[in-house]
Amino acid sequence: MALADRPLVPEEWVRRIDAVLGALPRCEQEAAWTGTRWRVGSATVAHVFGGEDQVFRITFRGEPDEVAAFEHMGEPYFRSGWGGNVIGMVLDDETDWAELAELLTDSYCLQAPQTLAARVDRPRS
Repeated sequence: MALADRPLVPEEWVRRIDAVLGALPRCEQEAAWTGTRWRVGSATVAHVFGGEDQVFRITFRGEPDEVAAFEHMGEPYFRSGWGGNVIGMVLDDETDWAELAELLTDSYCLQAPQTLAARVDRPRS
């Protein structure tokens, strides 16, 4: 079975991601077809998984101009093959978890209803 070839995401990483997203209004962690995802209502905020290439990745949402910018930055970022507003990031021992927390919070605010997103404290640029 192909899924057996995918490594499990380290539990510590899932806990770190959940510490950010689980603290946001009505953002729920659940098992995905592979890995773990977080949703607000029926909208996916983030999805973390191990690939058949044994590399760990997380996908999340961004503004269209951010998607293009991250794609051009290269590793650890990539553009996913689905959705015009999806940003991907390779996770490894060099991951900047503070930066990822900000990106995940932004993703939540894009996916959540405005009434929930308005309850999130974010630095203003």
